[in-house]
Amino acid sequence: MKNETLKVEGTNCAHLSAKVEKELGKLPGVVAKADSNANRVKVSYDESAVAMERLADAIEGVGYPVAG
Repeated sequence: MKNETLKVEGTNCAHLSAKVEKELGKLPGVVAKADSNANRVKVSYDESAVAMERLADAIEGVGYPVAG
């Protein structure tokens, strides 16, 4: 498992963070925990099952840009 912390703009409340967590949780081998106070999401994922680009695509697919 690889661990990353992503800066996600616009997830400044628990509801929005939960939306990102739920979307990432649909991906194989992914566990996510969003922090609405810091606009960040900590992601653990299996690199053999999903690429980092797919994680960013999933987050952006629900309307939140990944920074940096």
